[in-house]
Order: sequence, then structure tokens, then C-alpha cells
Amino acid sequence: MNRKVQTALEKALIDWDMMQKTNDEDSEEVAERFEKHFYEFIDEVKEWYQSLQLKPQDIIEAEEMAEVIIIQGQLPGPLQLNFLTELEFIIEGIERTRFD
Repeated sequence: MNRKVQTALEKALIDWDMMQKTNDEDSEEVAERFEKHFYEFIDEVKEWYQSLQLKPQDIIEAEEMAEVIIIQGQLPGPLQLNFLTELEFIIEGIERTRFD
């Protein structure tokens, strides 16, 4: 897997773990940091996808790729659907809109 994707994923997962352990006082800050790092990870996935010579035609093909299987294996259950949704947007060329 692309090193930049893996590094970005690791940052998001660290924040995810912290978010699960945080108290109410710090929860908003940790959640915002997680969201930031999760979308940085998605941006790296998009860059990786765009660099592929043979791109999957749909999410079903993408889910069978070794890199995607590795990522899915590292993601906690609640994040897997989010990741697949974002990956599908990337494949379909849909630009996401974030509200801060």
C-alpha cells in the first residue's frame, strides 16, 4: 500500500482510539482532530486511486483490491462504511462537501 495512505490512516486510527477513551471535556477537540485526519486519509486514498493505471470500475471491484482489503482490515467496524462510501464517491467522481 502507498506509504502516504498508510501514514494518514495511522493518524486517523490514533485519533479514533483517543476518541473512544476521552472524557466529555475533551471530546469535541478529539472528534474534530479525528475528522480532520480521517479526511486527510481519504484525500490520500483519492490521490492513490487517481495514480492507478487500471482503476476499478465500481465499488465492488475496488473492494476486491489488495490495498482496499488491507485498509478494511485495519478500520474499526464503525469506520468501514464511511470509508467505502468515500471510496465510492472517489470512483464515481463525486466531490464531497464538508461543513466546518
